[in-house]
Amino acid sequence: MAKIRLTKEFRFESAHALYNYDGLCRNIHGHSYILQVTVIGEPETDINNPKLGMVMDFGELKDIVNREIVKDLDHAVVVSNKVSKDTLLQLGQMSERSFIMDYQPTCENMLIDFADRLQKVLPPKVKLHSLKLNETANSFAEWYAEDNI
Repeated sequence: MAKIRLTKEFRFESAHALYNYDGLCRNIHGHSYILQVTVIGEPETDINNPKLGMVMDFGELKDIVNREIVKDLDHAVVVSNKVSKDTLLQLGQMSERSFIMDYQPTCENMLIDFADRLQKVLPPKVKLHSLKLNETANSFAEWYAEDNI
């Protein structure tokens, strides 16, 4: 049977600041992120299965990515755990949707985190193939399963 790749694109707005960084990104700033999630698998062949011909229902992929990633990060402030909670609390209501990550929230580290989250919850016959995260219109990072074996 042939392997097929499916890709779904997600968009979310998020702000972050890079702790101890030596450039402008040490300041809180926002991005209009575009996340492309590509899975790979074989289309369903059981004629009694309502998903006949599908690797995965696009709606199911949408639900998984929204639940695991987008709902938390959309319109949130994301910082490293090196930043104290008190610092965030000083922002008042502007930090009501904030997440302190166990890592520096760079595009690269976010992809590692996203891959880990998604691999744990995808259906058994579907594998995560790749992720692409645009931080700006012309800057992005990519994660490929084959590079991480």
